[in-house]
Amino acid sequence: MSTVTFEIVDSYIGVIKLNRPEAANAFSRQLLADFHDVLELVEQKDDLRAVVITSEGEKAFCAGADLKERRTMTQDEVVDTVNEIGRVVTRVDDLKVPTIAAINGAAFGGGLELALACDIRVASNNAKMGLTETSLAIIPGAGGTQRLARLIGLAKAKYYILTAKRFDSLEGREIGLIEEVVSLDELSNKALDIAVQIASNGPVGVKIAKQAINVGFDHDLQTGLKIEKDCYMHTIPTEDRLEALQAFKEKRKPNFKGK
Repeated sequence: MSTVTFEIVDSYIGVIKLNRPEAANAFSRQLLADFHDVLELVEQKDDLRAVVITSEGEKAFCAGADLKERRTMTQDEVVDTVNEIGRVVTRVDDLKVPTIAAINGAAFGGGLELALACDIRVASNNAKMGLTETSLAIIPGAGGTQRLARLIGLAKAKYYILTAKRFDSLEGREIGLIEEVVSLDELSNKALDIAVQIASNGPVGVKIAKQAINVGFDHDLQTGLKIEKDCYMHTIPTEDRLEALQAFKEKRKPNFKGK
């Protein structure tokens, strides 16, 4: 059985699920290979409008690297595995379709880095998380030092990474890392509700908006505004834009087709 599964729900929404609950859904070599296979499928499905990333079980979203497996590795193998985690996380970050991390338990190290690569994060009220690598005499190696600072600010990122502090989902919401905190029983529905809300909007507009935000973020305001304008122009000739205007005129819900 695959350690990462993928299914499509509600026609336009995909769900990626890590499936090693017996090992806290940690990043083994097999899981990383399976994750790449799933991402290949996601990247090929042009009709997807949102993707939820979550895990099997009620205790762990992803505990990060599989430390039991890592103890048997040479230094070169460790480096290769860390790089592979980074490649998976970056592929998630680079998906054109919006992504929602549904954090259903512990998310430490690479597990939290995976969540950081998603566009939106929701968490169960039992979730614990942290970039705890410095407590193991290493540093976050799959984008954590960069993505956390961009999400919560430089000083807070230094605080959490340098102390290796573990924190709960409520604290995560307070610092701007988590958008919604719900009970574990409600988490799946909450993530899917957000995905449905995104999927009900114009697919081209949503993807272009994500692109404009991501590309413009690291530039000064004037450059960012130019990027926004260029992105906006891609929405003008679409059938969906005309459908939205027609639906408004007819006082009905638009029927977007992603064209």
